[in-house]
Amino acid sequence: MSTALITSLLDNDFYKFTMQHAVVRLFPYAHARYQFINRGNHQYPEGLAAALRSAIDEMAELKLTPDEKKFLQEKCPYLPPTYLDFLNGFRYNPSEVSVARNGSELSVTVEGNWYRTILWEVPLMSLICELYYRLNNTKRLPDDKVKQIVKDKIEHYKKSGIKVADFGTRRRYSYPVHKMVVETLKEYGGSSFTGTSNVSLAMQFGVKPIGTHAHEWFMFHAARYGFKMSNTLALDNWVEVYRGDLGIALSDTYTTPVFFESFDRKFSKLFDGVRHDSGDPIVFAEQTIRHYRSLGIDPLSKTIIFSDGLTPEKVDRIVAYCKGKIGMSFGIGTNFTNDVGVPPMNIVIKMTEARPEGKDWISVIKLSDEHDKNTGNTDMIRLAKKILGID
Repeated sequence: MSTALITSLLDNDFYKFTMQHAVVRLFPYAHARYQFINRGNHQYPEGLAAALRSAIDEMAELKLTPDEKKFLQEKCPYLPPTYLDFLNGFRYNPSEVSVARNGSELSVTVEGNWYRTILWEVPLMSLICELYYRLNNTKRLPDDKVKQIVKDKIEHYKKSGIKVADFGTRRRYSYPVHKMVVETLKEYGGSSFTGTSNVSLAMQFGVKPIGTHAHEWFMFHAARYGFKMSNTLALDNWVEVYRGDLGIALSDTYTTPVFFESFDRKFSKLFDGVRHDSGDPIVFAEQTIRHYRSLGIDPLSKTIIFSDGLTPEKVDRIVAYCKGKIGMSFGIGTNFTNDVGVPPMNIVIKMTEARPEGKDWISVIKLSDEHDKNTGNTDMIRLAKKILGID
């Protein structure tokens, strides 16, 4: 029996595969660099870098199984056979990832063709979390208590009549805990539980894989076309590839007000809704409702997917404001997969540079609706704010 921590090519978030298909189709010559960011200033134990290196090397053995390919064919008809055949032949290349430990600091970088390196972020983060807890001998709550916590939460959400999905792959305590969480959500969630971002677990438990695109999609478009055109062309290219499917747009790569300047009547009608990932959710809901109304679009015909650090209390506050005003759904991550009696980790892996076809390496950035979530080169951040008219 395998002792590998990642045992399926599909143990990853769905939006990584949907973006990969779009990159294969539109930007096959692009290159990307990614970097690990230790937001929580965690101290990494001796042996973690070596264990992470070993786990990464083992991922070279992963490949799509016939059953996994069949699952994607049946559940994701917008992924064409050409992409599924590509994925069937895809293998992780561990040489794209560099790992080092300096004292208690951990350094992880990724570099290579964007269509390949795009799949590394989520499993690398889940590996770092799982190894951190394991090597620190961190003791979590027993299974029955973890299940009870998840059961209480999903039953609370059921009473509110809202739709909830699991978005917890990246900062989960461990894969076994993640699997137990999805199993419990499926058992007790009823129609309130809509699915999971983790494609492997979606397949195992017969639920919907959920996701569209991430910040890096817009960040690359800024490197390729400039900050002024990044949102417009990122949305245009998404529509070009998916033709109306996967219609939730991420709004905060260069702040929400800048996004809504590009999210005109065409996009507001074409896309089913938007995803909130930073800043005050009530302020975002107000902005979104106002935007749709200004275009003569009924906000109740659209959906906001809330996905930023959600707890039952935060969800209740959002529901109280949005009910009867706009459609809503919730993607809950760490509060599902790492609410096990230990402090959750605060880490990210972000694209830092892109090399579009025929161009030099260009620094890429993210301007969140929360200033402390801005990432990237400070000079480039300053330039982007000047170009986009952000104070």
